[in-house]
Amino acid sequence: MKIIKIPHSEGTDVNKGCEKAPNEIVKQLNECWSNENFQDSKYEVVNSNIKELHDGDIFLGGDHSISYYIFKKFFNKNSGILIFDAHPDLYEHFKEPMQTDWLYFLIKEKLIKPENIILVGIRNLDMKEVGIIKDYKIKYFSSRTLFNNIEDSCDSIMEQARSFSDLYISIDIDILDPAFAPGTGYIEPGGLSTRELLYLIQRIKLLKNIRKYDLVEVNPDKDINFMTLKAAAKIIKELI
Repeated sequence: MKIIKIPHSEGTDVNKGCEKAPNEIVKQLNECWSNENFQDSKYEVVNSNIKELHDGDIFLGGDHSISYYIFKKFFNKNSGILIFDAHPDLYEHFKEPMQTDWLYFLIKEKLIKPENIILVGIRNLDMKEVGIIKDYKIKYFSSRTLFNNIEDSCDSIMEQARSFSDLYISIDIDILDPAFAPGTGYIEPGGLSTRELLYLIQRIKLLKNIRKYDLVEVNPDKDINFMTLKAAAKIIKELI
């Protein structure tokens, strides 16, 4: 597996410091001796940037705007995207893709079909975003839905995601409750536990059409006792 580090924070105004995350996550990853199947896998780490993106399997940000550039370069409008995030990132605030509106840019520029988007774990939406989700009929699984029955939700997510020709999975660390991942820009109570997210990832990664992953929005400057960095490294270890 090839891990691409993208130390980019130009797409955020509230999470400066997240550009330090790729190096720090890799440090913690080197301390993860095996995944939960008690296996270890070899991986290569490469530095890159959004202007000259190197190809790879897992992209480490940086802020969430990197997902716009990754999708634009490596996927097409028939591809699917599965996004773990507390927010839908659909409210356009800026002239260029930022962490809060990068997904809306993909839709607006017709780089992806709205029906090929699956949002997982959303729990704090601007009312304008609620309207966009309804208007475009974007599929979503809220944090409350996941909590009510995570197994059935995972079945439904996988059923929908396997229908795409190829699939991109994006993981914003704020999918986790801040009790498990305090080191991020937007703190949103009511998120998943690390165990619940690992359950979803360990099942969903079995899909045969997954082409790339990213993990974004970790901020070492805001972390406590390396909790967020270690959670991020554990997630990556399960994907390698």
